[in-house]
Amino acid sequence: MSLAARLLRRKSVEQLQRQAQTRGELQRVLGLWHLTAIGLGGIIGVGIFVLTGTVAADHAGPAVVLSFVIAGIASAAAALCYAEFAGLIPVSGSAYTYGYAVLGEFAGWLIGWDLLLEFALIAAVVAVGWSGYVQALLAAAGIELPLWARGAYFGDVPGQWVNLPAVFVALAITALLAFGTQAGARFNTVVVAIKIGAAVLVIAAGAAFVDPARWQPFMPFGFGGVVTGASIVFFAVFGYEMMTTAAEEALNPQRDLPRAVVLSLAIAMTLYVGICLVLTGIVSYATLDNDAPVANAFAAIGMPRVMVAISLASICGITSVIFANLMAGARIWFALARDGLLPAWFGQAHPRWRTPWRTTWLIGAVAALAAGLFTLEELAKLVNIGVLSAFVVICSAVLVLRRTRPELERPFRTPFSPWVPLIGIGFSLWLISGLPWVTYERFALWLLLGCAVYFGYGIRHSRLAGASDGA
Repeated sequence: MSLAARLLRRKSVEQLQRQAQTRGELQRVLGLWHLTAIGLGGIIGVGIFVLTGTVAADHAGPAVVLSFVIAGIASAAAALCYAEFAGLIPVSGSAYTYGYAVLGEFAGWLIGWDLLLEFALIAAVVAVGWSGYVQALLAAAGIELPLWARGAYFGDVPGQWVNLPAVFVALAITALLAFGTQAGARFNTVVVAIKIGAAVLVIAAGAAFVDPARWQPFMPFGFGGVVTGASIVFFAVFGYEMMTTAAEEALNPQRDLPRAVVLSLAIAMTLYVGICLVLTGIVSYATLDNDAPVANAFAAIGMPRVMVAISLASICGITSVIFANLMAGARIWFALARDGLLPAWFGQAHPRWRTPWRTTWLIGAVAALAAGLFTLEELAKLVNIGVLSAFVVICSAVLVLRRTRPELERPFRTPFSPWVPLIGIGFSLWLISGLPWVTYERFALWLLLGCAVYFGYGIRHSRLAGASDGA
């Protein structure tokens, strides 16, 4: 077989559908609301409780609401494409599996490889945000951690060695995921309910204090700042992708996954817009550049009880984002190993808990290490480019599969095709263009490492490498 043929070999859609029906390594326990909660858990979190403030202060001003709307349009177009694939190919692996089926093994590998990094780093970013709220709440109670335990070693404050709260929460969520999907999903659903309650509280309590004069100038950094802000907050509006990695643990994936994708994004975007307007309306956008901007804004307008309530709910809410990202990353890693592109040792489920426990612990350890040693700003620089690249691939794959396999029965069809996929591709490329140059450099290095792993191991050990295309 030629090199080109090996790079382009792929599993058929029918093959993947059979796998979804016959594989039983993972336990099917997730219903529609569990899946929607995982999506909301991934979407609503650090974007509302941290990035709304920092992006407003540094890039967009009150027009941060437009940054979220732009990111939301790109995300919505991609969400509809994900929904089509989720119903058509209900197998663990999400974008990796979809790319493998339509574009071939090497393209699928690159998507899976870059998502391994993205999910681990998003979990790390959110763990740092979680730590900021915990430390703000402790400080309000007169408690301070030792200097060495407050922040990143590679930060700007001398004497800080590790962000201990961030390490703790990353490892605690990892343990929860490793010991059972159902228990973790129940925990996540409760936490998401608290988080949505906090978002509604922010809007309801802050609405009376909004002064429209604070929205002027509306776009102090120009439209370029709005675009840069959209590229930064993008990872805060795509958490629905994480639920599709759990397709093999859904009770009725072909029916519930598409519904959950659309439902979770619609709820999240409504709350994001409301909070952006309230937050920039109750205090000056210039004061929002801190680790706990929503809580601090309510403290500044003399509402300490609301500040405490928001801080507590924010801590719970941000926890669910860590949960969703670690869950997704572990299942991408699990799927790569099960297909032979990584060693089979990674692709074994726990005999009792029926979870991908090895990959869960490994990705949790990576996230904990990154959260403990690096600042939120440094971690955030790498987060979005991989996800945006995956969105370009998924939207393109919908167009390709519509042309090459029009006869396939699709439980959900992306509406207004090809325009919606093209909008997703266009907006994603636009947002990629707004990322800082250092992001491209680091992403290129990660992809080069991925190529070395694939050509050194995966291309020879792939389950499709034999004469009989193993499934």
